[in-house]
Amino acid sequence: MSDNNTHGRRGMSAGAFQNYEKVSTKVILTRLMTLVGQERTNLFIAIFFILLNSGLNLIAPYLMGHAVDKFVMTHQYEGLIRYSIILLCVFLLALVSGYTQAQLMGRVGQRMMYNLRNNIFSKLQELPISYFNRNKAGDLISRVNNDTDKINQFFSQSLVQFMSSIFTMLGAVIFLLSINSKLALAALSPAFFLWFFTKIVSPWVKNRNAISMKNTGGLSAEIQESLDNFKVIVAFNRRDYFRNKFDEVNTENYQSAIKAGIANNVFTPVYGFSSNIGQLVVLALGIYMISVGQFSVGLLISFLAYIAQFYNPLRQIAALWASFQVALAGWDRISQIMSEENTLTVIPAGEKEENPALVSFRNVSFSYVPEKEILSNVSFDLVRGKTYAFVGPTGGGKTTTASLIARLYDPTAGQILLDGLDIRSYDANGRSAKIGFILQEPFLFTGTIRDNILYGNACFIDLNDEELIKELKEVSLDGLLERFDGGLQAKINSTGEGLSLGQKQIIAFIRAVIRRPDLLILDEATANIDTVTEQLLDDILRKLPKSATRIIIAHRLNTIESADEIYFVNSGTVTKAGSMQDAVNLLLHGKRES
Repeated sequence: MSDNNTHGRRGMSAGAFQNYEKVSTKVILTRLMTLVGQERTNLFIAIFFILLNSGLNLIAPYLMGHAVDKFVMTHQYEGLIRYSIILLCVFLLALVSGYTQAQLMGRVGQRMMYNLRNNIFSKLQELPISYFNRNKAGDLISRVNNDTDKINQFFSQSLVQFMSSIFTMLGAVIFLLSINSKLALAALSPAFFLWFFTKIVSPWVKNRNAISMKNTGGLSAEIQESLDNFKVIVAFNRRDYFRNKFDEVNTENYQSAIKAGIANNVFTPVYGFSSNIGQLVVLALGIYMISVGQFSVGLLISFLAYIAQFYNPLRQIAALWASFQVALAGWDRISQIMSEENTLTVIPAGEKEENPALVSFRNVSFSYVPEKEILSNVSFDLVRGKTYAFVGPTGGGKTTTASLIARLYDPTAGQILLDGLDIRSYDANGRSAKIGFILQEPFLFTGTIRDNILYGNACFIDLNDEELIKELKEVSLDGLLERFDGGLQAKINSTGEGLSLGQKQIIAFIRAVIRRPDLLILDEATANIDTVTEQLLDDILRKLPKSATRIIIAHRLNTIESADEIYFVNSGTVTKAGSMQDAVNLLLHGKRES
């Protein structure tokens, strides 16, 4: 892509993380719970076992206190043995119910993460190119991998403990109040302080985790960018640049992770201190009440056990609350993707123009960022069957013009017609069937040459190799396969290792031409290939149907000699260049101005 695209990416990336809607924790939690979806039944079953497990654990202290008062203090050891057996059965049932609910929630969490990642990926495929210009690929990968994993950990691990702790605490409060309400209120008084403390500190904890997750995404983006350009780094012997950039983002990520860790651990000591205060209150008042005959030893043991069952889960919640804030921060970042809308919507088709040009620009303007207009009030027509060349200095707007023709973007003003209809009235399948786009740097997928040819050509997916070769012969492409050992079944990977740039471009060329598009756009498609391959591709282009229209974007003048018309693109304008010599003069003049 040209420099003006780069400018668009840079101009829009600065506010990528700041321009999303700020929402409350309550709203985010509501959205988070929508992930339950089809897992609602399994979640309810898990909640039943959580309640059963909490109930069994709550019965035990009462039975122990009762056994102390009735059997230990009176030396009735037969009853003590009977109660011991009952307690053993209770503990075994608690073990089974605890294991069952952990298994259920683990599976719920994994299935939810699977569905969530599918939903995010599907959403990303719907979004326009402009969204990816504003957001680094590494950060988006971090959201799909890292942030969804944080949500999975919350649902499969933390949520189970969180709900179990809540049920246990509520049950403990009920037992405490039923045993002695005054002593219960005194023992629970530190919990009111914890409520205020949690309410005040939670937004700060969530913010620290959001910053840490953002920096983790930035680290992933920096690593990906550096590795993608590692050949250039080695060629210029600038590993120090790679190292310094990595040190910078890694240090930033480390510092934010430290701050998030401090924030996540702030609850545990405070909750632990409150628990110790509550137990101290129970012990002091309980001993006093025993001394005046208002309490029994067994009830004090039960009371201390229930206080522990109230404050120990509270300590767990302190740690889990940090995990909850991490999940909320992760869901907040994921929500930014899910709330995005595809601006390239399909509109109703109007009345088709008679005898139309294949492509018409009607007063089209476009800018990646408001402060810099790339095209300004541009109008031109491209008729069927001709070859057009777009020339101009780097950054002049050639690739932007081609991208608008392929509807990778919509113009900020004006209208583009394709075959007499507003280009926005075509759906993605209809538009791609009419337009083929070959880039300067082709992208290949891991698999075979056949897999890469069929990518984007679903109409040929059911053909066997012989039938596919027959299709290639009809458009004079079968000879290109001779350049690959193994033909259609030749193995390649996404990096194209072992293939020359010319071979990669041949595969991209076959992929675009086999669909027989009405319009074929070549964006510097032959800039980096040898002259023999270039001549071979030119011969194939000349054999395309007479109705096919070709747009060639090039810097090398020899690639546009056969063009029927030449357009000069620069400084927001698209004008006819006239003869070849006129194009050369305009190009030289444009370079001097730039």
